[in-house]
Amino acid sequence: MRPALRAGRDLGFWTLCFLALAVVVAPSLAMVGTLLQQAGPALSLHLLTATTANNGLQNAILGSLLIMLGVLVVAGPIGILGGIYLAEFAPAARAGVLRLGYETLAGVPSIVIGFVGYVLLAQALHWGFSLLSGILALSAIVLPYVVKTTEVALLQVPSTLRDAGLALGLSRLTTLRRALLPPAVPAIASGLVLALAIAVGETAPLLYTLGFSDQDPSLSLFQHPIGYLTYVVYLNATLPTRLEHEVAGAAGLATLLLILALIGIGRLASRRAARFRAQLPT
Repeated sequence: MRPALRAGRDLGFWTLCFLALAVVVAPSLAMVGTLLQQAGPALSLHLLTATTANNGLQNAILGSLLIMLGVLVVAGPIGILGGIYLAEFAPAARAGVLRLGYETLAGVPSIVIGFVGYVLLAQALHWGFSLLSGILALSAIVLPYVVKTTEVALLQVPSTLRDAGLALGLSRLTTLRRALLPPAVPAIASGLVLALAIAVGETAPLLYTLGFSDQDPSLSLFQHPIGYLTYVVYLNATLPTRLEHEVAGAAGLATLLLILALIGIGRLASRRAARFRAQLPT
């Protein structure tokens, strides 16, 4: 092949790669720019100190953080343990049925899960609109992602590690804890980050289970509705005044910053897990 022709093909290939990357990055940059333009006039200390009743975001930010923490506490352990069971302990027939179950749950629209949560939790159990109802509804939405990423992460660990642990006389639990989980931690952490990012961006299921309140969430933790950022975006964007639109943009920007913080925490956890693995004796 002639050098000029090879150089032309290389240039065409890298041009297509750059264009594909631009297609992915451009919408993200446009979204950030739109949010900054919309929220710019409202960005002040008042947003962090006032509640939504006074065109602030204090209670909504605290409420979103509480929702994330609740989903992490509920969906995290259940999803990780479920993924471990499917990857290491479940018989093939039972594992197939369980996979069908969580894959079906992953395909259910979030608003349907919110309505079911309203019927079962808010009405049948008389919990009403409450933080616990919202956390359980969101946990049902994100649970399949945690289970799937945990299972896949463990299945991707080389089988030689399992064989070596059993050959040394280690129990299956000890082999799992010492040999299989450490290399799978980065992927599991990524699954948790994805789950929390999905949870913090949901609105429809929370409308049915959590409601909304302008009060400080610490004053009505489990018994009453609390505020959260996505509802502020949903409501204020439909209101007529410019100030309310600016607050909606600020709430969207705060949601985006929370997701970026989650991504950063997930990457930090992955790096620390990699360092920990490197320090393990071979």
